[in-house]
Amino acid sequence: MPDQAARGLSRLTMRQIHLLATIDDASSLKGAAARIGMSQPRATKCLQEIEEAAEQQLFVRTNRGLTPTPAGSCAIRHAKVMISQIRSFREELRHIADGAWARLRVGTIMGAVPLVTEAVLVFTERFPSVSIEILEDTSGELLRQLDRGDLDLVIGRSSVSATPELYDTFAFHDELLSVVANPAHPLVGRKRVQLADFSDSRWIVYTARMPMRLSLEQEYREADLAFPRALVETRSAFTTMSLVQSSPNYVALLSNDVANVFASLGVARTLAFRLRSKSQAYELITRTRTPLPPAASEFIRLLTLR
Repeated sequence: MPDQAARGLSRLTMRQIHLLATIDDASSLKGAAARIGMSQPRATKCLQEIEEAAEQQLFVRTNRGLTPTPAGSCAIRHAKVMISQIRSFREELRHIADGAWARLRVGTIMGAVPLVTEAVLVFTERFPSVSIEILEDTSGELLRQLDRGDLDLVIGRSSVSATPELYDTFAFHDELLSVVANPAHPLVGRKRVQLADFSDSRWIVYTARMPMRLSLEQEYREADLAFPRALVETRSAFTTMSLVQSSPNYVALLSNDVANVFASLGVARTLAFRLRSKSQAYELITRTRTPLPPAASEFIRLLTLR
């Protein structure tokens, strides 16, 4: 970017940054202006000033509102990160004032929850003054929150992102998959279970295009069997556990680590079925060229030492 544009961007105010981020949420300049308490003429002038500073058109004006250009999408992403970082700065100052020296925000996919739990137990024992927030969701949603600066790191898979170049990644744990069922399921106790044996069972699966779901779909293709249409789709570990516990008809594909937790609680049994396809490894994912807080670096070290 030319030096002139860099100087122009450096003069943007937080009011303008807030407007830029809010336009994306409101999809119109009028709606964004109303949300931040700005008149529409002033918002129009602010947007013109932002585009002049960037030396690029950031939005296409249509009858339906504002559509971001590629440069606009980039600007929105950075605006949201800046707002999130200021919010985090304010919250960390509050934690320091309360006697807590740091705050850590970790996102994890369901399959990695047991690994994260082990790391959290050690981490909180060694660093009792650190406040830690853990969010469980799909890799796609977690990466969106990482993009906005709402998370410090994610345990998931960057392959679901259309922009993997935005992240630094480190594969640290191979995921093995198991099929679990209610202890009263008719397939419990069999020495060997085939994919066709699940024809009378109802699958609890992740939503479409998620890595674990794709692994199961591939298994059906390789076995030349039609993938079931009557599914229960969820990304909630608690919902999965509740359904398996409530009915002997359900089966669920889970990571070995989560399956072992279910089995240890007595709510499920692991069936003697092995997938031929290999699942993607878990990755530690952070934003590229973004310094990590000390708490995040320590957590990563503990997680990868196991």
